[in-house]
Amino acid sequence: MTNGDTGVDRLYQLPLDEFTAARNALAKGSKQAAAIKALAKPPVAAWAVNQLYWRDRRTWDALIAAAENQRLTHKAMLSGRDGDVRAAGKVHDEAIQHALKATLEILSHDGHAVTDATRQAVVTTLRALPADDAPGRLTRVLQPGGFEMLAGFAIAGRSHATTENRKVAAPIASTSFTTPTPAAKTSHVRAVTQARQAAAAAEQAVKDAEQAVRRHEFEIARAARDEERAEKAVQQAHEALEEAKTAMKTAERDLTDATSRRERAEEAAKTGASAIGAARKAAASAAAALKKLQT
Repeated sequence: MTNGDTGVDRLYQLPLDEFTAARNALAKGSKQAAAIKALAKPPVAAWAVNQLYWRDRRTWDALIAAAENQRLTHKAMLSGRDGDVRAAGKVHDEAIQHALKATLEILSHDGHAVTDATRQAVVTTLRALPADDAPGRLTRVLQPGGFEMLAGFAIAGRSHATTENRKVAAPIASTSFTTPTPAAKTSHVRAVTQARQAAAAAEQAVKDAEQAVRRHEFEIARAARDEERAEKAVQQAHEALEEAKTAMKTAERDLTDATSRRERAEEAAKTGASAIGAARKAAASAAAALKKLQT
């Protein structure tokens, strides 16, 4: 099952209570019937997060960018490079809260009860993104893991790396340097996150444009085939028309000839009828004469 399967994509955009019937209908006649029938109906929290992806891509992309930024910050810390985990975590938390609000609004709008359990399931799923599951096709509530679980814990070996950094920086220690404030760090991380979000959005726009071009190319090819078939049909129709015109001219000549023959035959028939009348009169006169002679 590919991410580009539009039939499956539409399936995960439907109201939750229509999922099973639509899945079974989609499976009928499909070459991937078994795989489609195996698709699990998502729980309401996972369904709601799916709708965030389908209906509010900007909020989704902002959340994914913030999560990716936090992951890269943790990775930098683990490798001994500088990184502001706290600022990255703050930006990620803000993105989660924004996404949570949008997701709960979707739930309410579609008539689903927003219980504490559902809200918590949505939060944990948002916090676990991005996941291995295809975006917009979650079939389960996710649990945070990986770098997300490292938030708030000290990184082993960091003190040594910091010491080494200080050794390298010693020759320029006298240079004037202002330590960024927490607010400035957060602002910087947010700017980086937004830049990553913009880059991801641009990349997605390129993919969408490429898909649009492929669709247009497909339509061009199909239209070209239809045009070719139409040209052949027109040519055949022209040929049939010429044949019909020739046949009509032949039929008109035959009609003229037949009409002439009929008219001549009718004249001959009239002449013959006159001859018959005269012959009958002559025969009657002869019979009368014969009768007189016999008496």
